[in-house]
Amino acid sequence: MYIFALPKVTHNSAPAAQHHRIRHEFPILWPAGGPVIFFITPSTMEIVGYIIAIAIGVSLGMIGGGGSILTIPLLVYIFGVDPVLATLYSLFIVGSTSLIGGIPKYIQGLVHLKTALWFGIPSIFSVLLTRAFISPAIPQQILRIGNFHLTKPVFLMLLFSSLMIGASLSMIKGERVKVPRRKKSDYKITLIILEGVLVGLLTGLVGAGGGFLIIPALIMFGRLPMKTAVGTSLIIIAANSTIGFLGGLAHHRNEIDWKFMIILTLLAISGIFIGHRISKKWDGEKLKKNFGRIILVLGIAILLNEGIKIIKW
Repeated sequence: MYIFALPKVTHNSAPAAQHHRIRHEFPILWPAGGPVIFFITPSTMEIVGYIIAIAIGVSLGMIGGGGSILTIPLLVYIFGVDPVLATLYSLFIVGSTSLIGGIPKYIQGLVHLKTALWFGIPSIFSVLLTRAFISPAIPQQILRIGNFHLTKPVFLMLLFSSLMIGASLSMIKGERVKVPRRKKSDYKITLIILEGVLVGLLTGLVGAGGGFLIIPALIMFGRLPMKTAVGTSLIIIAANSTIGFLGGLAHHRNEIDWKFMIILTLLAISGIFIGHRISKKWDGEKLKKNFGRIILVLGIAILLNEGIKIIKW
């Protein structure tokens, strides 16, 4: 019997900031007699990782979201970054990329500032509170009952994988959100604020920009057309991610490998321009559904992989 498994990462002894300098062991097939290990050199894995970094920007450019859904697995499973630190890296990478992608949208008049403020301000406060109080308050050892061990890194990855699965299902379902006729009385400020708080909580906890939640909310509650919702979403993601990064910087300042993080960010930024071009030529709904299928498989794999870690044999 053969079982597919996610990469097993073995850290070398190195300074805290060099998290990505690791050896990767890939137990791809596990026969009854034991795992078959395929060793892949760090240089090969770095190339794969850099390609995925470009895909982060492509995703943001095509559908206005999904960047963090790729960023966290990239950092944790390809570059071996600790999940807690990976959320901080993700905020910087996705935030910077979204800002660069959002500027042309603003110039084109595809950013609705009023909605961005109503959504963004509560979301920013939510991010700040989460990074300053909620995230640091989560203990490293959350629960231990017999062989059941739930640590903070595993909890964050379980939460993130659940988020991935939920996001992927909404992408695959692919129902277009209809924009009702715009009336001042229909502008649902309370719901926009509540959705902003929820997205801020997710951004602060797992480093997710929340584009898959923001865009439907902007369309349904803010009555924005799809293209304007995408542009507005990028600005909100940029603001949330920037505040979240600054809020967590004090706790992890000495652990950050700035050179590594900036390289990934520049690659993602190059990808967002590719994504913009693709979105003009290809059917956005088809792209979204195919991307959703990939994320669903990845989310389930991460959920299973992290679930196994809970049980200490």
